Amino acid sequence: MTGSSSGTIRTVTTTRTDVPRTGGERELLRAYLDFHRETLAGKCAGLGDEELRRAAAPPSSLSLLGLVRHMAEVERSWFRRVVDGQDVPLVWSPGGDFQAAFDVAGASVAEARAAWEAEIGHARRIERAAASLEVTGVDRRSGEEYSLRRVLVHVIQEYARHNGHADLIRERIDGATGV
Repeated sequence: MTGSSSGTIRTVTTTRTDVPRTGGERELLRAYLDFHRETLAGKCAGLGDEELRRAAAPPSSLSLLGLVRHMAEVERSWFRRVVDGQDVPLVWSPGGDFQAAFDVAGASVAEARAAWEAEIGHARRIERAAASLEVTGVDRRSGEEYSLRRVLVHVIQEYARHNGHADLIRERIDGATGV
């Protein structure tokens, strides 16, 4: 693997959802969400446990593994807990402290990946079963009602924000850019 320490920049490529240029709102939202999920997966591709745990830069402890764990929590919280009304605890943040997912000391990469993929599966099932983007659910923490449309846009925004972090973390690890 060629890294930034040798002065060479690697380009990481992965297959991602081709977001349609035209189409309905739901189709576009689904495609953008899958595009961003695949982007995070691509940023993690080909890295070992140690590299996935590597922090962005002091004093930050943000890592690719922490981002995967956090996004599993985001998927679970918004789709299962809010839209579907399930009474399930967060995976790594049972007290509702989403920052706990970023703590990767002793965390299992395989467990994090499996949890993230499982939550994506649940989210897809819940979204596809919803009659429309107008379906609503309630956030038990705030008592506020959210439409599926709002949840999809929010989760896309979460991925977009954190994929920017993932870009920088991955480039710091091995000089890889792209995806």
